[in-house]
Amino acid sequence: MNALTLHYHPLSSYCHKVQIALDVFGIEYEQRLLNLGDPAELAAHLALWPTGKIPLLVDQGRPIPETSVIIEYLQLHHAEPGRMLIPAEQDAALNVRLWDRVFDLYVMTPMQALTADLLRPENERDAKGATQARDKLLAAYAFIDRHLEGRTWVSDGDFSMADCAAAPALFYAVTHVPIPPQHLNLAAYFERLMAHPSVASVVDQARPWFKFYPGRAGLDRRFFDPVGA
Repeated sequence: MNALTLHYHPLSSYCHKVQIALDVFGIEYEQRLLNLGDPAELAAHLALWPTGKIPLLVDQGRPIPETSVIIEYLQLHHAEPGRMLIPAEQDAALNVRLWDRVFDLYVMTPMQALTADLLRPENERDAKGATQARDKLLAAYAFIDRHLEGRTWVSDGDFSMADCAAAPALFYAVTHVPIPPQHLNLAAYFERLMAHPSVASVVDQARPWFKFYPGRAGLDRRFFDPVGA
């Protein structure tokens, strides 16, 4: 039995963020799919972490919540030697944490609002809220596109925790709001993310579940083919 257990759902963007990091770090772990619709499972999960959120990492009985904290914890205690997603140099580490927050707050959050809206009955959907979320994504795309000029990854240097956040945030965001054609830097960055081995591995694991994703109509056919689903 692995010392590490990740409580997760295979469609969750935040779970993908941590799964990408686990793959980069070369860490073996057990995946435990959480069914929040099961009262017993929900009660057990709430006993571990009262917010009920996923992903939740459990290390020999110790719950570690919140994606960015989980990734820092993994780097401190479990990553293979030399594998880092947060640089040792303090200013560089701050920059990674900043862009991690940018993607969580300004891409992941409006994306999740649009996904949640699709789960509502059509007559209960929030048209105004959806428009606001789309506008926030477009504003974030423009901001990030300018920042990416001359950069391979979002923070200066190697693939980092910020890119772990960017990959699932953008993967789902573009199903609602495609990247505008003028944002060439962002479009190229998205392709680099999708080609990264750890990102590609996590996307492959999720493929059987994409048929349940509310925004699946916007998924690129290389990720989901409704005919073969």
